[in-house]
Amino acid sequence: MSRPVVTLLALIAASLGSQANADIIAITHARLETVTAGAIDDGTIILENGRIAALGRNIAIPPNARVIDAARGVVTPGIIASSTNITLNEVNMVASTRDDASGDRLSAGFDVTYAVNPASTLLAIARQTGVTHSIVTPTVGRVSFGSEEQDHRALQGGGDDVGTQPALFAGQAAIVQLAAGTDPLMRAKVAVVLDLGEAGASRAGGSRGASLQLVRSALADARHFSQHRSAYERGETRDYGLPMVDLEALVPVVQGRTPLLVRVNRAADIRQALRLAREANIRVILEDAEEGWLVADEIRAARVPVLIDPQADLPRSFESLAARLDNAARLQRAGVTIAIKGSKNFNSLRPVRINAGTAVAYGLTRDEALAAITINPARIWNIAERTGSLEIGKDADVVLWNGDPLETLSYPLRVFIGGVEQPAGSRRQELRDRYMHDEDGYPPAYR
Repeated sequence: MSRPVVTLLALIAASLGSQANADIIAITHARLETVTAGAIDDGTIILENGRIAALGRNIAIPPNARVIDAARGVVTPGIIASSTNITLNEVNMVASTRDDASGDRLSAGFDVTYAVNPASTLLAIARQTGVTHSIVTPTVGRVSFGSEEQDHRALQGGGDDVGTQPALFAGQAAIVQLAAGTDPLMRAKVAVVLDLGEAGASRAGGSRGASLQLVRSALADARHFSQHRSAYERGETRDYGLPMVDLEALVPVVQGRTPLLVRVNRAADIRQALRLAREANIRVILEDAEEGWLVADEIRAARVPVLIDPQADLPRSFESLAARLDNAARLQRAGVTIAIKGSKNFNSLRPVRINAGTAVAYGLTRDEALAAITINPARIWNIAERTGSLEIGKDADVVLWNGDPLETLSYPLRVFIGGVEQPAGSRRQELRDRYMHDEDGYPPAYR
């Protein structure tokens, strides 16, 4: 082999070696909150090739690893936001930036993945709160420009021109990871979202009973469609209340492969959702469930998990008269699997971890609250084999905090997603720095 070829191969090997070493990160002198195996004081965690390679006390640090002294800071898994519109929404009051609503012509068939924006400015803001993953959930109908709750219910819009059935279903949810400079989409079509209670009643013309009958009819249509698809394509089946795109989205639901995410609050409506799951033989996840504590034993017996906002404590409508701040703790004590969520609109900056801290103030233990924003949502959304806890072999989705992550004044010092350290800043900070007045009275942008 000629000398130039040998030299070139040596340079390539050296380059590959330096890249591999650059992927090795050791965070030392940290309190490691593993979530699934307790806490390790003065521990070390090794991140290598995008995975957690080792963790514990007295861990040997690989040569040439980049060492980060946590100085007694806290290391946790990345937070998982269980229901947001991040990557689908930029400015609440600007309709052209809102891609989280199904509109007038789609129902269950609306797939949020087609609107995911990798360049969303909110990704950096979410990372600054310790969030590394989110379940992106759609809203039914058209976007309404009011309070967040009004946006969440979004009762405007219609679907009368695309079938005989109103658009009760909001569409299909997806999981995104928040790493900078990458494709956010992690998993598509992870649930079909349904509004029941007051929202569902409004969509059906004012009656809860009507909305439930229509949902049952839609599920029956989807089951029949799945069994007679070829006949449908020949025009030889009975009429269905939904178009083909919506029926196709509901087929995995009636086959038990995809859960139905049901937004519901009133205890009686929760019972109806559980009954629907039992009689239609489908998997259900509840979202909100503000009166869930009243039927906690029934939710546990049905093995249905709940996505909950612990700050929802006001009787803002007749379906949440029994809302209370210890709802999360009561559900947890009953044996219900809970995942704590934050604001659906992430630019309102009500982070998930602050809600978890609120739940601790009203009866949830600290360990339960930490699990409710990490491993619990990972299990609910079937990504626990990859993330949600500090375990060897899992993705290196890790956050280093300056203190207890459930304390209001704590914040992330470093965020790693897939072992890659994420940029610390955000566009909001860049704009602040650009236009902030300096000693001479002029902001940098005008010098």
